[in-house]
Amino acid sequence: MSGNLSAALAVVALVTALVVAVLGVGRLRARRGIATAGQRATYEVLHTAGLAAEPLRAGLDAGSAGKAVRHLRALVGSAGLALADRDDLLALDGQGGHHTAQLRAAARRAAAAGRSTVLGESELRCDRVDCPVRGAVVAPLSGPDGRVVGALVAVADSAPAPGLVQAALETADWAGNQIALAELDSSRERLARAEVRALRAQISPHFIYNALTAIASFVRTDPERARELILEFAEFTRYSFRAHGEFTTLAEELRSIDRYLTIERARFGDRLQVRLQIAPEVLPVTLPFLCLQPLVENAVRHGLSRKPGTGMVSIEARDAGAECHLTVEDDGVGMDPATLTAGIAELTAGRETPAGGVAELAEPGRSGASSGVRDDPGQHVGLSNVDERLRSAFGDRFGLVVETGPGAGTKVSMRIPKFHPGVRAGS
Repeated sequence: MSGNLSAALAVVALVTALVVAVLGVGRLRARRGIATAGQRATYEVLHTAGLAAEPLRAGLDAGSAGKAVRHLRALVGSAGLALADRDDLLALDGQGGHHTAQLRAAARRAAAAGRSTVLGESELRCDRVDCPVRGAVVAPLSGPDGRVVGALVAVADSAPAPGLVQAALETADWAGNQIALAELDSSRERLARAEVRALRAQISPHFIYNALTAIASFVRTDPERARELILEFAEFTRYSFRAHGEFTTLAEELRSIDRYLTIERARFGDRLQVRLQIAPEVLPVTLPFLCLQPLVENAVRHGLSRKPGTGMVSIEARDAGAECHLTVEDDGVGMDPATLTAGIAELTAGRETPAGGVAELAEPGRSGASSGVRDDPGQHVGLSNVDERLRSAFGDRFGLVVETGPGAGTKVSMRIPKFHPGVRAGS
């Protein structure tokens, strides 16, 4: 009995060993089939380029250059590699440290002339008997608009071969593109901040005056109401003038809009009617700061104020799968679509408006609303401002869509992706 059991266990052990061996061979073959020499080389290059790109996308300075040179040297395959701005060497990795003065001078010349150069041993003379440096390739780094911002220096331990020259030139061109992207990102951030300041300058003066006038009217007749309105006004202005964050959540924007409408209802009384349809699941969606609020303010200021009798402002936020669809609509005076198109074209001269953008208008005579895009240039500024920031954040497919007609009101619609790389509230 025990003999049979021992034999059975031996068979099981043998089968298990065979299975493990077969699986091991299978994995090895799979690994060999997936990771060929060419694939491994491609991976290494892309991985190294990614490591160099990250610091360069922060701009060209001593800190970013110090983090990037090691990876750039690996891409070029040189004995040493340095990055320089137009004035000085920022960082060097590998050989060539005792040639700093010569490399600095060569980098300045290349940056000033905007041309690459190859240095021979005669141009890099050295008193050290054991000096390994035999040459260098110096290539300019071009930033935005082709403007030279510095130079890449590849140090060679033999006479620079054509392969090294080509590798240095290609790497310098690639590095320059990364620096240009950093400049573009910085310019976009500055532009976004300037556009928000422009919106504040456009909206705040008239609203502050009207709000304080409305609050003053309640000071004697209804002090408690006046106190509540002052608190709402304080919270509204705190949000509108906050100093941080290009993005906010839909919930925060709607809270600010509610405060604004509370103050305006105190001013207009029953003339202002508001309809809200908000899907709870889209409240956490992130959107550009002061993106929806200006549309509501324009609807009240230029839709309701120019219309006799009662006016309705409708705000809708719908869940649309991967997107959130927002609309602001009022039943005000509307305007001729041609006037809107001309106003927007004047403000965005030189930029082609893609389909689905600000100038995509409905036929005149539709029933609808007005989001404040009439013959007042300020309304075009507000719409163009919001449209530009939407496109900058999410891409050209996400501009505003405006439908309007004389006496038919205006409806402004936008689509916001629920998730987008690099976009988060407070950033």
